[in-house]
Order: sequence, then structure tokens, then C-alpha cells
Amino acid sequence: MNNHQLLKQYLLNHPEYVGKVVDYNPSTDRLFPFDFTAANTELTIADLADTERFSNWVNAKLSVGNYKYGIGGYMEHRTIYGRSNLFSGEEEPRRLHLGVDIWAPAGTPVYTPLAGKIHSFQDNNNFGDYGPTIILEHDLDGLKLYSLYGHLNRESLADLHPGKSISLNQQIATFGNVDENGSWPPHLHFQLMFDIGDCRGDYPGVGRFSKQAQLMENIPDPDLILHFKQ
Repeated sequence: MNNHQLLKQYLLNHPEYVGKVVDYNPSTDRLFPFDFTAANTELTIADLADTERFSNWVNAKLSVGNYKYGIGGYMEHRTIYGRSNLFSGEEEPRRLHLGVDIWAPAGTPVYTPLAGKIHSFQDNNNFGDYGPTIILEHDLDGLKLYSLYGHLNRESLADLHPGKSISLNQQIATFGNVDENGSWPPHLHFQLMFDIGDCRGDYPGVGRFSKQAQLMENIPDPDLILHFKQ
């Protein structure tokens, strides 16, 4: 079996070892599916470049329908990354979102859905970047899996060290505000990877659309753990 099959089998066989990333009750909590592809014509380049205007738009979408979280993004071909030179490139800009974003107010708690240990952490303090970021390493019956949590508050990086044990459902962070999370409307970028090479405290959350097939081999759908899709 390949890594994707091994992961699915592990999660199916050991539901008691799988927890939450955020507080979510599927019977009562509403989720708003954000679309940041070219199909979204409500947001202009000016809206995206102005973090306050972008945040107001996100907040309005969530409040109108009393949604607890906005979600979306796995392998979504996004246009919003034009707001930052971080995602530009001479040959092909990076526009393919590799994780799932969970949009909610700053201060929202973040938990680890699988027991593991701290692999690395870093404050990626650039406009449009992750801001404070934590990467965890998990051993799932011999299958190595990494989980990444981006756009956190800076306090989340305190008292961490590589190798520190993290328990199932342990709160490890909170959503950061716009002044510390890379200048984004508050949200969590959650991503899974089988291999991260030499990366420490950072791993691309956006890739080139032309490389989608190769990227999907290493980056499984986070909804295998989140269970947001009904």
C-alpha cells in the first residue's frame, strides 16, 4: 500500500487516536465554504491588498449566517495570493493551496488531532506568510506523518523545543491576529505531509498548479482528520 492508503487504514482502524484541530460540533456548528478561486468576483485586488477590508469581508460572510468557521482550500487554485510577492515566480506563480484554512476570530484555540512531538517551529514574519508556525511529527504504527499549523499567535511558540511530546487533543496554539499572523484575516492553515525533507518551522502551503499531481502524492487531504465535509 502507498502512504495515502496506509494513512486511511490507520485512521479507520484507530478512531480513538484521532482528535480535533478546533472545537467543532457537526450537529450544531455551521461551516461556510469559502471560494478563493477566480470564480469569486466579490473580492477585488484592492480588497485583498488591504488586510482590514479583506478581514471585514470574511467576517461579514461568517456573521450573516451565524457560521462558526469558514473553511476551504485543499488543492484550490486561488487568486488571492497575488496580494503578496511571496508567491510570485518568474516561470509560474504559486497559486495552488495545499492545506485547509479554518477562518475564525483571533484567539480561537488550536488542538493537535494526533499524539506526537514538536518537530520544529518558527515565526515566518513576512507579509502574506504563515507568521508563527508549528510543525508536529507523528508516528502512526510506523507511518511518519507531519502536521503544520500556520498563522498562530506568537505566544504559541513559547516554551517549545524540538522533541517535546504533545498529547492527543492538547491545545498547542491559538489563532493569531492580523499584526502577527502574516497580515491575514485570522485563520488557521492546517496541512498534512508525509515528507518535509530538511524544512524546519516552515513548509510550502502554496504550490504551482502545474505540479498538482506530484504535490498530492506527498500532501493528503486534511479532511481525513477534520471531517468537515458532510
